[in-house]
Amino acid sequence: MTWRWWIVLLWAGAILLLFHHLGGVPLRDWDEALVARVAEEISLRPFPANLLPTLWDQPYLNKPPLLHALIGLAIGVWRHTIGSEGIRQVPPEWLVRAIPALGSSLIVPLVALVQWRLRPGDRLAALCTAAVALTLLPLMRHGRLAMLDGCLISAMALQWWALLSLPPAPSRSQQRHWGLIAGAAGSAILLLKAPASLPLLVGACLLLAWERRWTPRQWLPLILWIAIGLLPGLLWHGWHLLERGPEALAMWGRQGLARVVSPVEGHSGGWLVPVLEVLEGGWPWLALWPLAMVTALQQRRSRWGFWCLGLTLLTAAAVLPLRTQLPWYSHLLWPAFALSVGPLLAQLIQRNGATSKFANRVLLAVPCFWILAGAGLLAVHRQLSVPGTVTIPAALALLLGGGLLITPTPRWRQWGAAALVALLWGALFELFASPIWLWELSEQWSVQPAAAWLQPLATGEGPPPLLLQENERPSLNWYLGQEVTTGSRARRQLRTTNQERLVLSTSDPSRPELNCSLIGQADQTSPQGPDLYRCKPS
Repeated sequence: MTWRWWIVLLWAGAILLLFHHLGGVPLRDWDEALVARVAEEISLRPFPANLLPTLWDQPYLNKPPLLHALIGLAIGVWRHTIGSEGIRQVPPEWLVRAIPALGSSLIVPLVALVQWRLRPGDRLAALCTAAVALTLLPLMRHGRLAMLDGCLISAMALQWWALLSLPPAPSRSQQRHWGLIAGAAGSAILLLKAPASLPLLVGACLLLAWERRWTPRQWLPLILWIAIGLLPGLLWHGWHLLERGPEALAMWGRQGLARVVSPVEGHSGGWLVPVLEVLEGGWPWLALWPLAMVTALQQRRSRWGFWCLGLTLLTAAAVLPLRTQLPWYSHLLWPAFALSVGPLLAQLIQRNGATSKFANRVLLAVPCFWILAGAGLLAVHRQLSVPGTVTIPAALALLLGGGLLITPTPRWRQWGAAALVALLWGALFELFASPIWLWELSEQWSVQPAAAWLQPLATGEGPPPLLLQENERPSLNWYLGQEVTTGSRARRQLRTTNQERLVLSTSDPSRPELNCSLIGQADQTSPQGPDLYRCKPS
């Protein structure tokens, strides 16, 4: 089997991993529930009005609608397939997550193709890079969610591949072909997270210019074709501005620049958040990364060394300065991470002297470290809250893979790398089969019992239900099919109501002027959740 088919096999493994038990857990707050609701409203509105996204019939100014529109298309097809019942049903979780999962899976073959351009002829390095991406927990876990970040990094990697595919003296057809692909990838970024498009595209072009492979005359037609590829994204933003006026600039201001200069909605932490995400989520490959950076610095005159350093600095410069930090912002760092450590894994297998003597000695210590880490994980796995079906394959991956990678026989080292990747993949497969893979759901009470109570009672004709807590629960809105009033607004409406209201509260909200009767109690699946009351003016 040729190396290209091995890449296809790894991509198939990514698809299987990302789709495995995809609908096994509810949508989470905030992003998933908001994306799902915007997508559903897109599916219910006619073209082209549906390309101006709304949330509960109000302009949605958070993000552009590319991913939402694709999910909306999937929801529309699903409703058409099941008939009139689909209008009354909430679209299943797997359906909402399927499009993002498919888009996220593309990162595996794309990083291999980028590595192939950086190290032409080094098939093993390309394969190892894809294998690293396939087995990174943060990359695969967030890729399963109805969020924008997985598709964003796939578009970013596509842009890198297109720019790196241009030869030193490109023909007009090559400039047109690869320029349009790079521009189209930029359009995708513009329609996913608009503020990220300019620094990523400009940064990649600056790295390309730094190589000094082309004359200014060769650059002009390339820039023209990139601009043509950017037109779909630019035209949508122009149309959005014309239709909605200055408020459309919120995607660039409040959702873009504001996150650089100040914490938005209390999400502070600065550069420490992405650093911790990398330190926690990069295992076991993190053990190779410091050496990979040193090797890239030593080989900075090579294309791989230059671009590894450049892309690492570019993505770090896009993430670390943000004053508003969320865990998934570090997603941008993982493609450069895989491009850096992939060749080091290949060197562990080949031992062809491609790195310095010092690097070779340090590199051989990594499998020994993996053996110790695997033995430690095996010893304490019973004390962990993670099922043994996850921890045991991970421990065996480190033990078996590390043990075979230190042998002098090339064939055994190949089997060791294969065992390491296969068992890590198996551990992720088992993790995603259990509900704990989306551990954020355990941080708050489950909305599904509350939605089940409310659905037969909240018909949509009367006033919306009230939730007497400060934090909004967009996932409750999604499962209920209407917007629940929350916090101070809910309390104010309850004080001034002159009609019967459904109220979710952890304590009886009755007062002299308000009579509330308990009609549903939080069950054992969400013991910290609210009870359901029916309240009437006394």
